[in-house]
Amino acid sequence: MMRQQLLALAALPALALPALAQQPAPAGATTAFVDVSVIPMDRERVLANQTVVVRDGRIVAVGPAARTAVPAGATRIEGRGKFLLPGLAEMHGHVPPPSAPAAFTEDVLFLYVANGITTVRGMLGAPGQLELRERAKRGDVVSPNLYLAGPSFNGNSVSSPAQAEQMVRQQKQEGWDLLKVHPGLSREEYDAMARTAREVGIRFGGHVPADVGLSHAIEMGQETFDHLDGYLEEIKADQGAPVDSAALAALVKKTRAANAWVVPTSALWETLVGAVSVDSLRGFAELKYMPPKMVQGWVAAHEKRLADPQYDSAVARQLAQNRVQLLRALHRGGVRVLMGTDAPQQFSVPGFSLHREMRKMTESGMSPYDVLVTGTRNVGAYFADSDKFGTVAPGQRADLILVDGNPLQSLDNLTRRAGVMVRGRWLSDADIQARLTKIAGTHAAN
Repeated sequence: MMRQQLLALAALPALALPALAQQPAPAGATTAFVDVSVIPMDRERVLANQTVVVRDGRIVAVGPAARTAVPAGATRIEGRGKFLLPGLAEMHGHVPPPSAPAAFTEDVLFLYVANGITTVRGMLGAPGQLELRERAKRGDVVSPNLYLAGPSFNGNSVSSPAQAEQMVRQQKQEGWDLLKVHPGLSREEYDAMARTAREVGIRFGGHVPADVGLSHAIEMGQETFDHLDGYLEEIKADQGAPVDSAALAALVKKTRAANAWVVPTSALWETLVGAVSVDSLRGFAELKYMPPKMVQGWVAAHEKRLADPQYDSAVARQLAQNRVQLLRALHRGGVRVLMGTDAPQQFSVPGFSLHREMRKMTESGMSPYDVLVTGTRNVGAYFADSDKFGTVAPGQRADLILVDGNPLQSLDNLTRRAGVMVRGRWLSDADIQARLTKIAGTHAAN
């Protein structure tokens, strides 16, 4: 049933992109964070009493406040008692298709930024979105940096190996950043896609089609395995059976040897398998930032899931525990993890869902620093061929979060934001709160 839902999602239509609001901060400005504690994310450490200078969207200086000059005319942001770290990433996110209302698209992009997400890997492309990606680069919209997969390869969009090859070549020519794999491909279609992707030089990731299987997908060079898709199926633990530790260890070793990445989206998947009560989900405070009809649809879908005669709460809990064990084994085995939540999706509100995801990651034995690596330095490494970001150092793209507590001590301190910077453009917490209040007010009136 879950794979059928994903295929339906992949077939959503798209129209022309509506106009979006202008980003408020000017380009080319110089900003200095003064006397701030820096968490550079090159390793686990805090640099106290630093000045960080940003110019033209890049970090140009990081050094002790006593010896690092603040350029004349720079905007000063006082950092005493605060912590500055790289912006976070949503590595399995979604950008509304151009057919969506302009206001909803603007809100989704803003909600990401409001929560310190400065990079989004959009995992379901639609015609017209590439224009939005370029507008985001120029700073025309309040938006994270966007890296976009093209329209998905799935059982509805691909009917032959030749068509799979043609789609790869077309998406490469159009300028998409990667290919998205959905369920439904035959092994022959998948292999044609993978071979052509290698030939033309475009990466691919996402789901593992049932006819392909995880081991074969790893061998064919799939780069990211989103939702940990295929792992529990491969070791026969996807129907509630306990995990076979030896079989899992072999898969972890194979994944690591291939230098593949995983994007867990654990919080969402607990919802989708029915391991969370509807009352708990309804209690999420951030639902006020989503359109009421969308939230009603999420509630109805979850109630239907729990009312299905085949639903078994014990199996759901076992599946959730299996996923905790799976992520623990992958992390301990040295497999590289990328932060992601599949927002906006059922009860996964853009930006806010990342904080829930981080708590799930700690359940798998990841320290706060380990978790932060998955959304900062690892993301910079994944996109190293495109840009330099993910750490606080000269030359890096100026995507930054300023918070009032040390997130290495508690990830909850990430919610105590003083402001967010994207490509050198600063949004104070006052700016963020004003916009959040407006979004919530609009939905309350509907």
